[in-house]
Amino acid sequence: MIGTLQKRFVVTAMAVVSVLLLILLGTINIVNIAFVRGEMDKTLSMLTEAEGEFGHLPKPQEPMPPPDFRLKQKSERDVFLSSNFFVVRIHEDGQVIGTDVSRTAQVDETSAQEIALEIFREGKKTGRAGIYRYRMKDTPGGRETVLVFLDTSHEIISYVRILLLSAGIGAAVWLLLLPFVMILSKRAIRPIAENMEKQKQFVTNAGHEIKTPLAIILANTEAMELYHGASKWSRNIREQTKRLDGLTKNLLLLAKMDEHAAEPPMADIEFSDLAADRVQDFAEPLKLGGITLHLQIQSGITLRGNREQLSQLLSILLDNAVKYTNAGGIVSVSLQQKGKHIILQVKNSCAGLPEAPADKLFDRFFRDNGARTQKSGGYGIGLSVAQAIAKTHRAGITAHYEKMPDMVVITVRF
Repeated sequence: MIGTLQKRFVVTAMAVVSVLLLILLGTINIVNIAFVRGEMDKTLSMLTEAEGEFGHLPKPQEPMPPPDFRLKQKSERDVFLSSNFFVVRIHEDGQVIGTDVSRTAQVDETSAQEIALEIFREGKKTGRAGIYRYRMKDTPGGRETVLVFLDTSHEIISYVRILLLSAGIGAAVWLLLLPFVMILSKRAIRPIAENMEKQKQFVTNAGHEIKTPLAIILANTEAMELYHGASKWSRNIREQTKRLDGLTKNLLLLAKMDEHAAEPPMADIEFSDLAADRVQDFAEPLKLGGITLHLQIQSGITLRGNREQLSQLLSILLDNAVKYTNAGGIVSVSLQQKGKHIILQVKNSCAGLPEAPADKLFDRFFRDNGARTQKSGGYGIGLSVAQAIAKTHRAGITAHYEKMPDMVVITVRF
């Protein structure tokens, strides 16, 4: 239990760290992409307005200012000189009348013209062609169209570089925080662990202390019946004493399993034979209740486990099914090998399905409407014990409801 609690603490804490890192690093990447894309748009707009010709740019102020080596934003002329692009001019009749590829080494004139003509026919004013972003502009006379293609490979590399760098930093931070979270988790759950340990110890001590008075009460009741004869009061004392003794034993078993005591001795057992034997033990209660048994046990199934605990698991599931089956109802027991898994399933019909969700059936001292647990003689912790036994054997146990007819289904997957 403590190990599970610590594991959940670590998983939750690292999930929060992961979300925070994703938000932080994701925001950095999104802002970077937006900023670089905005700069590319400005550059492409400037090149398009200048029609890709240096002479069309605004002339620098006269006289030239003295050299300034401080960090500052590039001028349009500097951006023009540092940009890789090519320009294609197309007449309104669709003929290429000019191509300038002097500002890039990636494309020759023929390829540039083919790309430009294809985009010109599509009529899209702006867009992307491979690593190039383009923009189309009609000349003032309206008889020519200028297409400017800006090489964005450097910006794409910048995107990827920042993405990989942030991913690497995020992974490194996550791995560095993991051992700290694991250490802190032990301190965080220490008060809870101590409290749980005290509760377990109390249950264990109280259980052992109660067992002796119960044995004395039962022995005195039997002696009283021997000398004075049985009465409804003595029978009631004996029944309730046995009930309390059974409850105490189950509580002690749960406390022992919660303490994660040494794993019980495991061996290969004939699970099919064990299941058949336990079903046979309940033949008389089934007959007395007028309950129809549907049995489907595959022969030859072998399971590695503790025979005593698995026998108790089968007994709990069968006892639970018999107690809560309506008069003249159905109990179905199935044991099948499906691939690598062994599936044990116990169903029982009922007069009406519980209102609570099926997973609540495994809660300790769970009682459905009408406190049927008390009326049926149950303790309210049988399925909790079954769940603990399944966990010891690394098996999953689940419950669900079926309708028409109403049935409660308990499934154990080994």
